[in-house]
Amino acid sequence: MFTSVLMIEKALTSADVEFVTTLHGDEPVSFHVLLQPRGEQADRLLRAIDDVALGELDEAVREHETPEGEEAKSMGQRALDVSLQALRATGDTADGRLIENHPLDALRTMVEETGADEVIVLTDPHYVEEFFHRDWASRARHKVGVPVLKLFSHSKA
Repeated sequence: MFTSVLMIEKALTSADVEFVTTLHGDEPVSFHVLLQPRGEQADRLLRAIDDVALGELDEAVREHETPEGEEAKSMGQRALDVSLQALRATGDTADGRLIENHPLDALRTMVEETGADEVIVLTDPHYVEEFFHRDWASRARHKVGVPVLKLFSHSKA
């Protein structure tokens, strides 16, 4: 069985589930999912810049409406539960948890705990962070000791 740590920032769509569950053909996969609830106020600026870069000006204007703190954590737990259920429905095994502290520390810990074969980072595009190689996948490649695959989600959050 192949073991993958899957790092996400929102609920998986059906297209996302199909994408990650077919990466290894018919080989069964054990998914260990980490979900990062929406971040701090400073993250709003980066999200707004990404929205502008994608030509989604309406989304950039509405960034101040994005839940933060406990509300984001509650929504994150629901997104994690939906994602785990969707992964299990494919016949693969899946467990997961919310990221409480620094995402890369949580990622490294989960890779070590599970003996993961790979890390899959599945997010929306984050152009500013990716340009400067400050996105999760770029930074994880130097911390986790297993291959890291960067994939883009099939729908906007």
